[in-house]
Amino acid sequence: MNRRLIGVLGGTFDPIHRGHAQLARDAVSALALDEVRCVPAGNPPHRSAPIAGAADRLAMAQLAFADQPGVVIDDAEIRQPGPSWTILTLERLRTALPDAALVLIVGADAFLGLPTWHRWQDLIARAHLAVANRPGSNLDVAVMPQPLRNLFEAHRTTDITELHRSAAGCIVSFTMTPCAVSATQIRSAVRQGQPIADLVATPVENYIRHHHLYI
Repeated sequence: MNRRLIGVLGGTFDPIHRGHAQLARDAVSALALDEVRCVPAGNPPHRSAPIAGAADRLAMAQLAFADQPGVVIDDAEIRQPGPSWTILTLERLRTALPDAALVLIVGADAFLGLPTWHRWQDLIARAHLAVANRPGSNLDVAVMPQPLRNLFEAHRTTDITELHRSAAGCIVSFTMTPCAVSATQIRSAVRQGQPIADLVATPVENYIRHHHLYI
């Protein structure tokens, strides 16, 4: 069965920036994704509370991807009460899209921290995992904790076509275009009155300025 490939890109997006947009583009190109679901976290459990409110982060995500075809903003985590567990998002999407293959897009650093995620060993049964490597910095099996290494070695593949043949269960990697930008850097620049035009899309910059975020 040649399933549709639906990428899932979650994050706090506080704020969403050009690196996130580049990651989505690179994932679509490298993995031949049919769609990317951008899922802003409502209440991220693994970090301190976001500075911008949920409504502002959702609005910025909508602005950032307004001109990027194939990206759908998913507000379910924003609307739901309680922690924004990734496994619950995947279970919801699996129910809503039973015939599609889900591809959870994560950075290499996030992948190495996977054992700290809620029900992390269940993720691979709900989705494929696509790990984005920075150029010249590929996943190193030697630095993985043993349970994660076992998962990686059992499920990794270099054959992207395998993603179409099953709804979940593969781990693939791809290299993303260099884009040295972080949300922390943007928030700091705004506080100091520095320009951020190179860091976020113009509509996002305008939103931040108009709503006096991060000052």
